[in-house]
This record gives sequence, structure tokens and C-alpha cells, in this order.
Amino acid sequence: MSEDVRSPCPPFDNETATLKVRLAEDGWNTRDPALVSLAYSADSRWRNRAEFANGRAEIVALLTRKWQRELDYRLIKELWAFSGNRIAVRFAYECHDDSGNWFRSYGNENWEFNDRGLMIRRFACINDRPVKEEDRLFHWPLGRRPDGHAGLSELGL
Repeated sequence: MSEDVRSPCPPFDNETATLKVRLAEDGWNTRDPALVSLAYSADSRWRNRAEFANGRAEIVALLTRKWQRELDYRLIKELWAFSGNRIAVRFAYECHDDSGNWFRSYGNENWEFNDRGLMIRRFACINDRPVKEEDRLFHWPLGRRPDGHAGLSELGL
């Protein structure tokens, strides 16, 4: 069974790599594991912190667990570098736990895509920092970050 195409497809240039990163950010901000998993190949391989996932079913399970404990999640991704079918991204997100403790998490991701624009590998390194609710920087209604909201560089992160 053939998988769908997820444009833009490699090889990437600055415009298409930047668009690919924003589309990924928009998808993750839905917090819908099944929807997010469609950006990955059926046999995609992940490392997320110390957890490994292979294939869409494991990706959905990982994201379901993640968003059950990371509440009111808001994410910003930024292109760091690209070449051919690979993109490097830096990101930050804010969320709170079920006790109301807020965190800002910082990280880097390395992505590799097949020729249909589906991600076949994702390696993420993430660090968490507790923040006070009044020190949060990501303020928008849940869902897609609105156009015009500052990115990571504009926020000095």
C-alpha cells in the first residue's frame, strides 16, 4: 500500500525547509496523536528523550502518553539547518502537569525524509526548566500559533 505525499518534499531549500518546520509545529500544536503520526512514514523510527518508537502505532502511543501529562501544550519550532532530505530544528514548548507546575522545554531535533516528504527518522533531545506561570512566553489559544506571534529568535530563546 502506497503512502501519501506530504509536501514539501526533498530536496529542501530555505523556503521549503522553513515551511516543513512550520507545518510540523502546526500539527504538533493540535495535540492529536493520530493526525501528527500521518507526517511520518509507516516504519518511521524515533528517539524522543530516552524513549524509542518504531512505526506509527508506537508514535501514536508515545504522543498520547506525552499529551496526557503535558497539559496546555504550546510549541514553537525554528529551522536550524537543512541539506538534501534532512532538516535540523530547535524548539521550545510550554506546558503544565496535573499539579499546575509549569515547564518550558527546550530541544533539538534531527529529521530525515523519504522522497514523498514523510519523515523516516526523528531524533530529539529535550531539557525541561520549571517556570512560574507569570513567566510564560507562549500565550495564544490552544492550537496553531497565530501568524505574527514571536518565534524563538524574536523571544530571545
